[in-house]
Amino acid sequence: MLATRHLAGTRAELAATLSLAWPVIVAELGWMFMGVVDTLMVGWLAPEAIGAVGLGSILFFTAAVFGMGLLLGLDTFVSQAFGAGELHECHRWLRDGVHLALLATPVLMLVSLGVLEAMPALGLHPTVMNLTRPYVAVLTWSSLPLLLYAAFRRYLQALGIVRPVMITLLLANLVNAGCNWILIFGRYGFPAMGVAGSAWATVIARVFMAVTLLAVIVVHERRQRLGLSDISFVEVEWPRIGRLFRLGAPAAMQITAEVGVFGAVAALAGRIDPVALAAHQVALNIASVTFMVPYGLGSAGAVRVGHAIGRRDARAAARAGWAAIALGGGFMTAAALAFLAVPGFLVRLYTTDAAVVATGVALLRVAAAFQLFDGLQGVTTGALRGLGDTRTAMLANLVGHWLIGLPVAAFAAFGLGWGVIGLWAGLSISLTIVGSVLIVVWRKRLTELAGRLPTSPAAAGIA
Repeated sequence: MLATRHLAGTRAELAATLSLAWPVIVAELGWMFMGVVDTLMVGWLAPEAIGAVGLGSILFFTAAVFGMGLLLGLDTFVSQAFGAGELHECHRWLRDGVHLALLATPVLMLVSLGVLEAMPALGLHPTVMNLTRPYVAVLTWSSLPLLLYAAFRRYLQALGIVRPVMITLLLANLVNAGCNWILIFGRYGFPAMGVAGSAWATVIARVFMAVTLLAVIVVHERRQRLGLSDISFVEVEWPRIGRLFRLGAPAAMQITAEVGVFGAVAALAGRIDPVALAAHQVALNIASVTFMVPYGLGSAGAVRVGHAIGRRDARAAARAGWAAIALGGGFMTAAALAFLAVPGFLVRLYTTDAAVVATGVALLRVAAAFQLFDGLQGVTTGALRGLGDTRTAMLANLVGHWLIGLPVAAFAAFGLGWGVIGLWAGLSISLTIVGSVLIVVWRKRLTELAGRLPTSPAAAGIA
């Protein structure tokens, strides 16, 4: 009887996780597809433009992702409050998230300007640097709408309202693509701005996303009469902002460490030659698209785990986390097989340059080796965040990527003479380490949780 209930509960959790996750996954893919469109459209200019947009995006996003990461604490606080039926707390956390976004924006902009000043020290190929600097300068203006979008999105997802987020990202892709076509090539009387035009298209798309999600929140709250208007957004509760910051800071450092190591690898690839950087960017774009599936599952897992913790149901929390991890691992295994089966087809979607294609195919074969572990670390990070643990993923990423993976990558690339292939070999090692460590820690946290929140047989039967 217990086995039957457990099986039924597992199936129900898989279905619930998929129901919540698929719009999030489509939204994440929509987010990534904007970068794909940027890369494809500037690819019509020159291989150097591909490298410049890819490098500029990751240099800016390495800084921006820290601000967005600070808001990941909303996953924990809002989802647990919602699971406990405390809507007033959900509204207060939304306000605190908006305030934190406003506080983080000037810091983010200053860091972005600092990146511009430090760029000559990276030793980039001159052509790539001359295209990258104006691209990053324009992207800096997207800082505020990007952080507000992140706050609004975390709030909606924590409540289980995910389809409007998906639709917003899909519409933002149309905005981005249209503005790219107009501003890059100079249509309808606009000057042909090249790479800088692609950056302005991104700024416009991010403003659209923030405004649209704000409208979704306002309309939803008014229709349901949930009491959001009772909250004064002028009032600043510093202790709560401090709690959000303390929980979000490790998550921000974790995701910054992960994105940052790819930024460092991109900078190292830029020291080789434009072809290596272009191939790196294309392969990274493809691998990032597949990663959006486990990343979206991780967000769904964080929400499902948080809701269960709010209900004080340890078994449901464990089931939610494992369901997301299983789905993510299964997908990334399939992605690895695709990278091995049709790498040339995937790379040629971006470019027909023979040298870039040859190097990109080799990089995708290396990427196939770490797909499973990249998926496991992405989903497990979200599941741990649902428990309120953001420090473990931070430490695992700092040690795995920066103390092990990056030094190995640099040595393999320049010491052994493997070039950009060596850089990706180092990434493969670090992702394998991080994914393995986080799975072990997740199992340990579940054991601790079972002792702290024992689940009654009745609760287990309906989980």
